[in-house]
Order: sequence, then C-alpha cells, then structure tokens
Amino acid sequence: MTLKIRKENQIKSFEITPEESYINRRSLIKSLGILSANPFFSNAFAENNALNQKPLDFINNNQYSTTEPVNSFEDITTYNNYYEFGLDKADPYRFSTKFKPFPWTITVTGEAKNTGNFNYEDIVTTNKLEERIYRLRCVEAWSMVIPWIGIPLVDIIKKFKPTSNAKYVAFETVYRPNEMLGQRRRNLDWPYVEGLTIEEATHPLSLLAVGLYGRELPNQNGAPLRLVVPWKYGFKSIKSIVKIHFQEKQPPTTWNLAAANEYGFYANVNPKVNHPRWSQARERRLGSSFFGAKQPTLLFNGYEDEVGHLYSDLDLKKYF
Repeated sequence: MTLKIRKENQIKSFEITPEESYINRRSLIKSLGILSANPFFSNAFAENNALNQKPLDFINNNQYSTTEPVNSFEDITTYNNYYEFGLDKADPYRFSTKFKPFPWTITVTGEAKNTGNFNYEDIVTTNKLEERIYRLRCVEAWSMVIPWIGIPLVDIIKKFKPTSNAKYVAFETVYRPNEMLGQRRRNLDWPYVEGLTIEEATHPLSLLAVGLYGRELPNQNGAPLRLVVPWKYGFKSIKSIVKIHFQEKQPPTTWNLAAANEYGFYANVNPKVNHPRWSQARERRLGSSFFGAKQPTLLFNGYEDEVGHLYSDLDLKKYF
C-alpha cells in the first residue's frame, strides 16, 4: 500500500477549517430561512436525490442501535466532511455527482489466507444487511444520528481469514482526481488511508456501511461502501474503500500524518482530551437551533460499556 508522506508542518492551518467557521454555520443559515428558499439545499431536493439510490433489503438491529431521534436525510447528505470533493461541508453534495461508484472492486492483501480482488457484489450480496442507528461524532464538536445500513465488519474479515500476524487492518480510499476534485489539491496526501487494530475491526459495533435511510449510499456519504466506527471521531470512518490490508505493524493514517499533534491513531471520542485548538467536552447535534445548548460529549461517544475494555491498558491521553 503506497502513501506519499507529507510532513506535519507542510499542512497549512487555513486548510483545516477553524471551529468558529463551521460549528452550526449551516444551522444559522437554516434559521434565517435561506435553506428553505434555496432549492439546492431544500428538503424536497434532498429527498428527490435519494430516489437515485437503489433501495436495500435489510433487517433492523436494535441491539446496537440508539433510540435517539435520527437526523434528517437532508442533514446527513448535505453537510459532510469528504475532502476528496472539497473543504466546505456542502462541497461533497455539490461536486460528487460525476463520481461513479459502480462497478467497484476491493483489493485485499497482506496477512490473510483469502486475498485478491473482490467485486462489490461478492461482499454485499452474500451477506445479510442490517440497519443500525449510530451516533456520529466529529472532532469539530458537532454530531449526528444516522440510520446506517451495512454488514458487521467482523463478518467480512472472517471470510478473508487473517493470520495470527494480522495485528492491524489498513484501509485505502479510491484515487480518482478526474472525478474527485478535492484530490487535485495538496491539502492532504492522497489517497486517504486509515487503520484499526484487529480487535477494533472485529468488534461487533464496527460496520462496513453500504447504505442509509433504506437505500444505497449517496456519493457524498462514501459510496459504495465505507467504514463506520461509532465510538471514534468521524475521520476514522474512511469512505469509498478500494483496499483492505492486514499487517503486523501499525499503519499510517492520513490525518495523523498531516497533523500528529491533533489527530492520533486511535481517535476515540474522549471529552477529557481536548483538540489543541478547542475543547471536546461538549457538542451540538446538527439540525438543532444555532443558539441551542450544547450537550456533554460522552466518553467513546456513549459506547463505553461496549468498547471500554479494548483500551483498559492504555493511557487514553497518550494514545489519543
């Protein structure tokens, strides 16, 4: 798996959106009535956009779902971090229409018995899809609740039969600068890469998502398949995955390479560990009033009972 390593001091501070510029910027615009007047961001437009995605057959998994109200389809599909399509939260929605998610191939390599190239259909149609309603917490102090549809990552990993040397699982996003305009910029080194420990990857909460709101993933949300790790910050949930690599050593990850003092490998939601430029102790749910009260950020994004044991021997301030 190749990666062009960019030194931490090479990423410019203005290329990482400051907190005050994005926290509820969209909520403020909405509160002023601009969204309802702009057909580009209207609910009707977003709902019609959903009709372009194929409906999926799935079962509801209440065991791992939160009972919190879900965000609207509009919230989820028009406010995204997906730098491959641009830095603004609306850019993925605006500039991902030319992206072609099908046909799709995933290459599996490394410390596993079953490696090679696998078609999307090889992975998705041979597994039972589940809907899980997960919280998504962003390092930028906002959160959402999303009805994801996907396959437990552990079920996929079992089919690849990793060896005892597979201590980590690395992932890589597709590289298509002709379709992903953000990849033409050098604000990050492309392609995007991420990784998990094998214990994290095989935890039953980890999900390989292929849809939301009952349909296939829209392009701006990581079509055709993406990772969802609900107890970690959103940047761990790599999108449009084309490579999975099992390895013995900890893999490099894009944001850790770009700014290691701000983005650790583990990236667990932890209100006691601040981002160097803002507090992580409180968050605001996207879609709430711009002037609404923030709520306390929960350790591991509220999934402490399920995943806390994975880190019982780690100093969470050192391994952030």
